[in-house]
Amino acid sequence: MTMRAMRVGVALGLILLSGLVHTAMAAPSGDSRVVGEVQIYMGILPAELVRGHPQGHTENSMHGGQPMARGQFHIVVALFDVRSGRRLTGADVSARVSEIGLAGSQKNLNPMEIAGTESYGNYFEMQGNEPFRISLTIRLRDRAQDIKVEFEERHQ
Repeated sequence: MTMRAMRVGVALGLILLSGLVHTAMAAPSGDSRVVGEVQIYMGILPAELVRGHPQGHTENSMHGGQPMARGQFHIVVALFDVRSGRRLTGADVSARVSEIGLAGSQKNLNPMEIAGTESYGNYFEMQGNEPFRISLTIRLRDRAQDIKVEFEERHQ
């Protein structure tokens, strides 16, 4: 599988996750990095895009339920082996989200199934227009060391 095909797959997964809810909020954003032969895709969706599903829908209870406060965002991470293009599953993933220079909050990213594939996600508060640092720690079962990577997010 080519990198372009993987990016398209992750983008489609994010669209599926959003439930195609009509909203005037910012579009999903994201980025990718390669660390230690692992391609890490990270996407960010305003929580408003995930709201409005019918009662009983999986996303209504995911990660302890949808936050109703403004300024909440859903971070989604997908992992791939660079050499084979194979999706990596069974990882322990955590994220620390903070404004630059502040401590922020840390949470585990829960495994979740999107279109029959495993991704990891959770909700975080990201109020304001200042840049946010998103630090991921990824533990894969077959790797001796954790993978650490940082992304920066600035809302439009």
